[in-house]
Amino acid sequence: MALQYRYLIVGGGMTADAAVAGIRSLDPDGSIALISEEPFPPYNRPPLSKALFKGDRVEQIWRTLNYEEQGVDLFLTTRATALNPDGHTVTDSTGRVFHYERCLLATGGTPIRLRQLSAVPTMYYRSLHDYFWLQRHALNAREVAVVGGGFIGSEMAAALTLQKKHVHQIVPETGLIGRVLPSELSENVADYYREQGVDVHTDTSVTGARKEGNRIHLETDRGEIVVDLVVAGVGIRPRIELAELAGLKIGDGIEVDQGLMTGAPDVYAAGDVASVYSRPLGRHWRVEHEDNANVQGEAAGRIMAGATAPYDYLPFFYSDLFDLGFEAVGRVDSRLRAVADWAEPFRQGIVYYLDDGNHVDGVLLWNAWDRVDRARALIESRKTFTEADDVRGQIALED
Repeated sequence: MALQYRYLIVGGGMTADAAVAGIRSLDPDGSIALISEEPFPPYNRPPLSKALFKGDRVEQIWRTLNYEEQGVDLFLTTRATALNPDGHTVTDSTGRVFHYERCLLATGGTPIRLRQLSAVPTMYYRSLHDYFWLQRHALNAREVAVVGGGFIGSEMAAALTLQKKHVHQIVPETGLIGRVLPSELSENVADYYREQGVDVHTDTSVTGARKEGNRIHLETDRGEIVVDLVVAGVGIRPRIELAELAGLKIGDGIEVDQGLMTGAPDVYAAGDVASVYSRPLGRHWRVEHEDNANVQGEAAGRIMAGATAPYDYLPFFYSDLFDLGFEAVGRVDSRLRAVADWAEPFRQGIVYYLDDGNHVDGVLLWNAWDRVDRARALIESRKTFTEADDVRGQIALED
């Protein structure tokens, strides 16, 4: 059976939901189908590792669009298996064919899995299903291993500690969130986590695992750690399989231009899976955070519905780490030169990330709130600093 739609969205996350809103802002009547592998309608993901562990209810994470009122056909537990750009069709795993006029790939990412953990039950935390699983299995767990020191790993270590679990966080880097934070700050955050009761094992890699009775024995290059439960958060891979089989251009994700268009006619991509050309940064880049999903998804929907303005937005992202928190804009990458401007070392300040030409490519606002717009403007200015240290004070720490 062939189904006909003006707009077809492949993916059921925040980006897909935002795209529906974008379409409806310009086209109130065009037929829309949304295909999602999840059994749930779109929901907000950040609460899965933040607010739900601080007392929020699951009912609070649902997105607000009413798909029935918006005239959207929602196909849950449905996996797209083939995209034919020439025929303007997508086929699902049952053989059902969706004909579209315009298609958005918002397929997101899939968690990276570690072969070293393949012999033991491991929760690779990402979805609402994972949250429900963890609530059941963590109930009687006293000792929990969190493998990974990035955003998800660090947020989960904090969340589980707040649930009175004894957490071992296993991190191959010298500190936490080491791919983003400059080394001195990253190592200080690891020490801060230790003060909160987390056993942070830095410079440590899992080499193997086995289960004995109800306990899991993790073998590391620094000794054995015995726990009741293992949660892993070591990043995601963009879900490019559909695009790759269709012959679309792939870099770090599906490459799209400033119109969020792939190289195939009437096929767009947005969200975690999309590598978008950024004019301010002069490069393609892929962003995996909430603001990007919402703004880029809505922009994709509007463009599909006829908007002509290019997508030219620098998203921000944020994280909560016990009582520490930050917002960041642009290319915040520990491989860049970082210049810190502290009001209080490692507790409140601003870190600037500079490229080889001493332009600010990213800004980290560490417990320094309400400065995202100023950070974005500084990056977009492409101002050159004769000496890198001269960047201090460009964003005031006190208003």
